[in-house]
Amino acid sequence: MSLVDFSKITKLIRDDKHRAKHKQELFQEVMLMVLARVTRADSNVETVELETVQKVLKEELGQDISVAEIRTASSSEIFETQSLESYLSTATRKLDERERMLILASLKKVIRSDEIIRSFELDFFDRVALALLATPSEIAGLVAD
Repeated sequence: MSLVDFSKITKLIRDDKHRAKHKQELFQEVMLMVLARVTRADSNVETVELETVQKVLKEELGQDISVAEIRTASSSEIFETQSLESYLSTATRKLDERERMLILASLKKVIRSDEIIRSFELDFFDRVALALLATPSEIAGLVAD
């Protein structure tokens, strides 16, 4: 193998592009998982919550997800094998500050969408924030310039 073909550098660049795409897909899945799941936090699934999830996913991720797909995601079999916190604790290592803040800000929008904040929803928010290892400033939406 010749040094002139720069195969290692080319592979490194290709791998970084693949890694970036994988990271973005992971972020999108985590966002969907959290937002879909909060609609079931209090066992009182409101249409307005589902529509807010749909709107947030479109605005923040550019993804068109149907209300039916959100309902399916909220009761996914994935939660039968491990808790949401377990998945988030693993995924948070790959998420950056901006992504964690966006998940929490979007979660607040969904929780507030039906104008009634229930204790189950607050508990869910707290568990997500802890699992994401969010700092108080991230939870507040504060970031240094």
